[in-house]
Amino acid sequence: MAEGLRERKKRQTRQYISDVATDLFIERGFDAVTVAEVAEAANVSVNTVYNYFPAKEDLFLDRSKGVVDRLSRWVRGRRDGESAAEAVLRELREEVEAVSPRVGLMEGYAKFMRVVQDSPALRSRMWAIGQEVLLDLERTLREETGAAEDDPVPALMAGQINWLHSTVMTGIGQRMLAGGTPAAVSREMLVLLDEMEGLLSGKVLTYAVRGAE
Repeated sequence: MAEGLRERKKRQTRQYISDVATDLFIERGFDAVTVAEVAEAANVSVNTVYNYFPAKEDLFLDRSKGVVDRLSRWVRGRRDGESAAEAVLRELREEVEAVSPRVGLMEGYAKFMRVVQDSPALRSRMWAIGQEVLLDLERTLREETGAAEDDPVPALMAGQINWLHSTVMTGIGQRMLAGGTPAAVSREMLVLLDEMEGLLSGKVLTYAVRGAE
């Protein structure tokens, strides 16, 4: 269904407010900027800001919804004969090798990460997002394998698979903050991915294989 004029205008307004807020946060720091200042800079009311963004942290981490179900989407899209962990490893390698902005391999990402690093509130929200990713993946693994609710294996496997993603994302953030270029960080993370795969047990690498009996 095509996007209507009303929906497009709302999306554009939301994006504009987020862009204005991000510029302010990068310039002055997250904790130094108030929602009222964001509203004034965006020429909207404070209530309008809160209508689009329930919490101040949402203004800066407005794309987190796409991250929460990322691992689940990769697992559900795994190929025939491919396990859950193998699918995530493949997707991560493809993103890193492509020097994809979706994993932070872009100019300006260091500025974003510096704002997060300097704000306890944003660090707390990032941790909470990480927990949402983990729980969402566990639910997906239970659905994909038909595991019972009291079966501990999907939670254990989710932890191992999520470790791959969280380690790569943390590594990219740290290396970009240290002054690395997207291309150089990409090469480093491909090596790290190989090392991480070598640390996974056979049980993890053969869990939830698509098409397996």
